[in-house]
Amino acid sequence: MKRIGLTGGIGSGKSTVARILMAMGYPVYFSDDRSKFLTDTHPAIRQGLTELIGEHIYHGNELDRSALALAIFSNDEMRVKVNQLIHPIVRLDFDCWVEAQTNSLVFNEAAILFETGAAERFDAMVLVTAPEDLRITRVMRRDQCTREDVVNRINHQWTDEQKINLADAVIVNDDVQPLIKQVEHMLTQLA
Repeated sequence: MKRIGLTGGIGSGKSTVARILMAMGYPVYFSDDRSKFLTDTHPAIRQGLTELIGEHIYHGNELDRSALALAIFSNDEMRVKVNQLIHPIVRLDFDCWVEAQTNSLVFNEAAILFETGAAERFDAMVLVTAPEDLRITRVMRRDQCTREDVVNRINHQWTDEQKINLADAVIVNDDVQPLIKQVEHMLTQLA
């Protein structure tokens, strides 16, 4: 079984590619969704975040994601500490998920696989790219936020140029080139 990392910057459309893969019968682990679940439910994450940021970071059994975003996007040291706390637990959760799969290819959809060094854990890496202006428009529409908010988030990720040479396959999601054809080509490359 090959483990394939599916990554791309915010707004690139990696979730769209992941949904296409699922429709084709391939299992996809959505790291952001699992991370959200684990930050709400995993005792080690809860304890670590409370110690790092304070009790106010949780409201009942839910993480205050807005407060967490404020704490990490304005403080690089805090962002690194939070990532060091959460990412290993999410990776372990992915490993357990993989054990339950039977397909020859499994995918892990996550935004910052290169940035965190997690790309080394995969047999191949697929990068989804899109022009920055299109990415900004997509995220503003999806998250109901300002251009400045999106640009700030983009600036905390590696550029496509930094990632392209590290990727085994690149899918361009520019609303011009057909995605399904590119996904089919990528699957042929990685099979």
